[in-house]
Amino acid sequence: MPLFDQLIAHIREIVTLNDSEAALVVKRFRRRDLRRKEVLLQNGEISSHMRYIAKGCLRAYYLDDKAQEHVVQLGIENWWINDLYSYLTQTPARYTVQAIEATTVLQIHRDAMELLFREVPAVERFFRLKIESAYVALQEHNLNLNSKTAAERFLEFRRRYRNLEQRVPQYMIASYLGITPEFLSSIRQKLSAGHFS
Repeated sequence: MPLFDQLIAHIREIVTLNDSEAALVVKRFRRRDLRRKEVLLQNGEISSHMRYIAKGCLRAYYLDDKAQEHVVQLGIENWWINDLYSYLTQTPARYTVQAIEATTVLQIHRDAMELLFREVPAVERFFRLKIESAYVALQEHNLNLNSKTAAERFLEFRRRYRNLEQRVPQYMIASYLGITPEFLSSIRQKLSAGHFS
């Protein structure tokens, strides 16, 4: 499926668009291709785009004061990725967004988005629902980090994001789950053996 058709199909899963509205959506988005490890958004920049992943895999992460990476979001096809706080407040990004593999995103600038909201009101509803969903997912992730064991977090990650596990390096998954790569390896071995003790 061509990439822009994929985007329209994705939007139509949530809201109704007629063909002329779909054409306006396509007109406002721009394609950006990234090489593996290329940075899409650098910490400290202001995020001015909403970004749909048409092909590939990305991560959003930050560095703590000890220069330790903390992965806060992973994304693959048909997902959106951004430093949403930076985008909404127009303040410098706290996260860096980087391609894990060769990736194509379709992105729309804030100014073009405002025009699109007026042209196609259904798109504004789509993004409101997407932002609500992103907030819920963030809250759930934070609660899981504080209320579930590492093994429980990994099992839930594996259940919900099975296709991510094969595409993302183990150390990034461990960071996302708030554990060390060594501990994740230990959990995997215990799972393979059929126990957690």
